Amino acid sequence: MRPICFIFSLLVIAGCAGQKPGALAQNTTSPTALSTQKPGAPELKWEVLGSFPHASDAFTEGLLIHDGKLYESTGLEGQSSLRRVDLQSGAVEKKVNLPKELFGEGLALAGNKFYQLTWQNKLGMVYDENFKPLAKFSFQNEGWGLTYDGKSLIQSDGTDTLTWRDPKDFSAQKEVKVTWDGEPQKNINELEWINGKIWANIWQQDDIVIIDPASGKVESSLDLSTIISDAERGGNENVLNGIAYDEKNQRIFITGKNWPKLYWIRVQD
Repeated sequence: MRPICFIFSLLVIAGCAGQKPGALAQNTTSPTALSTQKPGAPELKWEVLGSFPHASDAFTEGLLIHDGKLYESTGLEGQSSLRRVDLQSGAVEKKVNLPKELFGEGLALAGNKFYQLTWQNKLGMVYDENFKPLAKFSFQNEGWGLTYDGKSLIQSDGTDTLTWRDPKDFSAQKEVKVTWDGEPQKNINELEWINGKIWANIWQQDDIVIIDPASGKVESSLDLSTIISDAERGGNENVLNGIAYDEKNQRIFITGKNWPKLYWIRVQD
């Protein structure tokens, strides 16, 4: 979700108050690579069908496709924004900067309105399709990922809990616990609703899990640790985080924090 702090042996790098401990960047050729892969859900095969430029200054927290355009919520205090991006060129066509004290997080589109979360500010914003502010809403947990199932907004908060919320006032409707092979799956991050399932990034990992929304069970997973080189990644905190589904053309796009590319992938069941 946010910048990553590292602890090395007896040396502790200070100055990361309020941030969570981090993880090394993934690469399957590296002995330090981390993965959430475990029994209980098949690992799906995937292939890259194409790639597009992506702004490397975008600390991606929320991602979606609407009317052929890419919409993105970016994080970090003083750098958070809501953006409309040309898919082909990666050019930012429209941008709204958040107040410097806010840390932008998940993004969803519901009823022609954009809903954007913030991390620990317990505040969310609603915009029209031209990014005109319409309303604000509050909530009591942390804001991580957000998606829309056609009726309700679904929010993650970094735990193993997903919360269904009413788009009218963001009030909680129900909660579902996410499990993988019978164990709680925490660090649920950016979310996307795809064909009746919840796709979710796992914070600090280059993995995506596919969740049954009724039971919360992780039904399958993708290990995307080899999709980008360490050189292109640009930093250890720049992990996979961003899933967008183009329902009209049935295309799935993924990217990561400060990644220079957006990838179009095809998944094989």
